[in-house]
Amino acid sequence: MRWLFALLLVLAAPLAADPVPALFDVTGVAADDVLNVRAEPLASSGVIGTLAPDAVGVEVVELTFGADWGRVNVNEMSGWVSMRYMQRQPDAAEVWMTPRFVCSGTEPFWSLTVEQGVGAQFQILGEAEQALPAGLLKPGAGVNDRYALTLGQNVAILRQMQCHDGMSDRAYGLDVGLMLNGSLFADCCTLLAD
Repeated sequence: MRWLFALLLVLAAPLAADPVPALFDVTGVAADDVLNVRAEPLASSGVIGTLAPDAVGVEVVELTFGADWGRVNVNEMSGWVSMRYMQRQPDAAEVWMTPRFVCSGTEPFWSLTVEQGVGAQFQILGEAEQALPAGLLKPGAGVNDRYALTLGQNVAILRQMQCHDGMSDRAYGLDVGLMLNGSLFADCCTLLAD
């Protein structure tokens, strides 16, 4: 009986920080072929899009339990690719995740573009852009899926979790809560900062 209790504790315990979101490159696909993006994480599922055989910087936002399939965005929707054909880009040595990322939200429409340790630009649609100093993402104490980012006197909290913007069928691997100038902004972030 103790083994069952121990197993339940292991299954209920939070996992170490997920390896996603992260940027990957397509690999092992013939030059005259494509990597199919499927509606579900099954080889028999319908194709909703494709990735070029030399695609780089593809954001994988979720993995299936066995990490055989990864969720990506294509054609303004999310789908699944076989991770057999994806190679993770090396992590940046000086920062967690990636040096640059973009968060955005609705009502009002806003965006935050961050270059860790350098600066950030925040803008509400129709208003002037606001430049902010940006620190580095720091892991939370006692939690393995939350990170704090100072933006001058303001703070953003990022969580590794599935996030949907409510306006599209895209999926994101980061949720953000941003307290800026006394107002709370919350929505999703992407590693694709271009």
